[in-house]
Amino acid sequence: MYNILVVDDEKEITDAIEIYLKNQNYNVFKAYDGKEALEIFEREEIHLVLIDIMMPKLDGTNVTIKIRETSTVPIIMLSAKSEDIDKIWGLNIGADDYITKPFNPMELLARINSNLRRYTDYSNDMNSKENIIRIGGIELRDESKELLVDGEKIKVTPLEYKILYLLMSYPNRVFSIEEIYEKVWNEPAYNPDTVTVHIRRIREKIEINPKEPKYLKVVWGIGYKFQK
Repeated sequence: MYNILVVDDEKEITDAIEIYLKNQNYNVFKAYDGKEALEIFEREEIHLVLIDIMMPKLDGTNVTIKIRETSTVPIIMLSAKSEDIDKIWGLNIGADDYITKPFNPMELLARINSNLRRYTDYSNDMNSKENIIRIGGIELRDESKELLVDGEKIKVTPLEYKILYLLMSYPNRVFSIEEIYEKVWNEPAYNPDTVTVHIRRIREKIEINPKEPKYLKVVWGIGYKFQK
């Protein structure tokens, strides 16, 4: 049974989400502010976090940043703000998905199921046989899911790792944004713009100058490739 942490200062929302999740046989922990959320996260084995952005004591942004210091569990942000800049900001600080209020309960469950499936697949892959991909100063160690840049270990999220693994497995091949989304997220490209955000974050981690990338290059009008 998966443990899901639901964080929102509106009790009616957390109670409603709890009903949806328990009907799908998920175990639910509830918190009403960021401080309480971190206490539960440190105490319990949590597999996914569903968190509102605007909260007392500690907001969802800072909770996400704190969780990302030690964990790669999926984080889905809930917010009444629907502007693209808010979504991009949430993804940039480490969230895996972003849902605006009011939300469709079936869509919420679909997003949760999808993120848990990817996280489980990623965790199971940790037991796969060793497979090292090395291009220039960039190295992926598939057994431990580690990224090394010029010999230094760099922390990446599961989605960032999977994007890198896909592109580095086929160096110089151009993948469209939709193709990357479908292969990495394992679902139709409902939100392909998310790929661009993750590519930007990857560049910041592997490139000396992200604005003039040596490895992760854009092919205008088509997509991205990893230059060998």
